Amino acid sequence: MAGCAASPPKNPDNICAIFKEHRSWYDAAVDARDKWGVPVHVPLAMMYQESSFKHDAAPPMEYFLGFIPIGRASDAYGYAQAKTMTWDDYVRETGNSWSSRSDFDDAMDFMGWFIYKTHKINGVSKWDAKKLYLNYHEGWGGYKRGSYRSKRWLIKVSDKVGARAKRYAAQYRGCKDDLDSSWLWRLFFG
Repeated sequence: MAGCAASPPKNPDNICAIFKEHRSWYDAAVDARDKWGVPVHVPLAMMYQESSFKHDAAPPMEYFLGFIPIGRASDAYGYAQAKTMTWDDYVRETGNSWSSRSDFDDAMDFMGWFIYKTHKINGVSKWDAKKLYLNYHEGWGGYKRGSYRSKRWLIKVSDKVGARAKRYAAQYRGCKDDLDSSWLWRLFFG
């Protein structure tokens, strides 16, 4: 389980550095690309926003009177900050019953599935990280209703995700051949 519980990358602002540090993450991103037709950089940009690449990320604990814990605002968890209900839909639809939200490979496959479904349901391009993130945050129905329009803070966050995806895409173009050639080397000789 190479994708499980890896530490966050030392340089999360550079997709090439991320994949050089965590080689198995590149394999997972390529698998999601091949399976779901999603570009490598988009789910990674969304995942960075959601968890900063922490395998056990969760929303902060909320407190009553400032010291009595009452639970978390959401049941989102893991690399993708997937909510339990959405994760359960993914498991049911893909048959990936042994998947874990804290496993990078599974989280990347989940992100690919979500982007694929968003494209099918709301017609959003698999390359449009900003609109994909709005769907991710608001849900397919919320996005369709335009619930994000009254959330200026969320629009700013989706702009950040879009900008990060564009940076990642430009960086990826510069290291894709190296990553692919080392992948082929590992396939045949590793």
